[in-house]
Amino acid sequence: MDLSQALRLQSNGVVAFVGAGGKTSAMFRLADELVAQGKRVIVTTTTRLGASQIIEPRLRYVSSPDFSAHVRETLNKYARAFIVGDEVEENKVAGVPREWIDQLAHASAATILYEADGARGLPFKAPAAHEPVIATSTTLLVPVVGASVFAQPLDEAHVHRPARVAELAGARLGEPVTPLMIAHVIAHSNGGLKHAPLNARVNVLVNQIETLEQLDRARELARLLLGYPKINAVALGAVQATPPIHETHRRVTAIVLAAGAGTRMSGHIKQLLPWRGKTLIENAITIAMQSQVNETLVVLGAFAEKIRPLVEHSAARIVLNRDWQAGHSTSIRAGLNALAPETDAAIFVNADQPFLTSAVLDAIVQRYRETDEAIIAAEYAGRRGSPVLFDRKHFDELRRLTGEQGGRELLAQYPIARVEFADARLGVDVDTLEEYQVIQQA
Repeated sequence: MDLSQALRLQSNGVVAFVGAGGKTSAMFRLADELVAQGKRVIVTTTTRLGASQIIEPRLRYVSSPDFSAHVRETLNKYARAFIVGDEVEENKVAGVPREWIDQLAHASAATILYEADGARGLPFKAPAAHEPVIATSTTLLVPVVGASVFAQPLDEAHVHRPARVAELAGARLGEPVTPLMIAHVIAHSNGGLKHAPLNARVNVLVNQIETLEQLDRARELARLLLGYPKINAVALGAVQATPPIHETHRRVTAIVLAAGAGTRMSGHIKQLLPWRGKTLIENAITIAMQSQVNETLVVLGAFAEKIRPLVEHSAARIVLNRDWQAGHSTSIRAGLNALAPETDAAIFVNADQPFLTSAVLDAIVQRYRETDEAIIAAEYAGRRGSPVLFDRKHFDELRRLTGEQGGRELLAQYPIARVEFADARLGVDVDTLEEYQVIQQA
């Protein structure tokens, strides 16, 4: 996907790039994408920048009431403007005051991209006392790290300010740089989140990924970073490649729906039926917990007092739907209302699919990471089934469902991405005692 899609960039936002490993390249790549989309872009810096990195058209910042008008004229003509200060030393130019970025954010109908610190061309860093220089109007903070630093020694040759990195990460100089070390630094309030405005989103960019080994380590880094609530998403890629982003990791929660009464089960509690050494409800929770989702919720309703003792020992969070008799839609709503505010997608899992595997959930989550599609459903031997993933853009519509309405009502209205599986058994659910008896023989 494009970088602008991975960052979910809002119109006329203010984007600060910090860290190391290709900040400038990422900023210019994003500017090119936005101009190609017909948007107007201001590119600047609040720190020093190499003169060779400057692109045209360039404006030299001056503290004058007329300067903002000059910027608007340039945007009207070229759709972009690169704004820097005076030359301060050989091959270096100064940045602009951060207060001016705040003023411009309110005065121009343009997206502002700026670089807020330096890194001496190295792939990983920790900020000095004087940096980063962040404008309060910043709406998106993008900490950047280069994948080329994975497994390299924590030293001056590979890391900018290695002693400071060691201090923030609780590491030793000279030891190999690991995803855990990087996560500690990026998520630290004196590291990648230093001076982050309170309401700014934070999307980390792991850049310079060229090998499968680097991609695996970047995925581990993404998993660790999403353990910090202030990190909204983690994009993995190489901004000088096409396309620049391989995948974007966002928080996905599995919602196991287990509130129904199972009225066709001839008096048996469906969720408690034995299945391969467990019960159906335990099987569903295990499948979700062993997948790559970030959290698992289980919605209970009918027979909750009998089911809870079997599931409360798991790491799944229990949500009680007291309105379960009003229909399936109430369980969907209960699950969504229990989500953490930073959750980006929910994947709904039925408790009565005994042959479902965590690999099915992983394939759906991976499709979401690679495409950012808003609705993704499993398809078994050509037939659409469950689970289905919904991006948060559809959460309010799901909450408005009533009675026995489920996700099918939305599936009829929007494009659906499908992940295909050849084994039809994966999609089999159990609604009657006779069906349960049949699958026991499978």
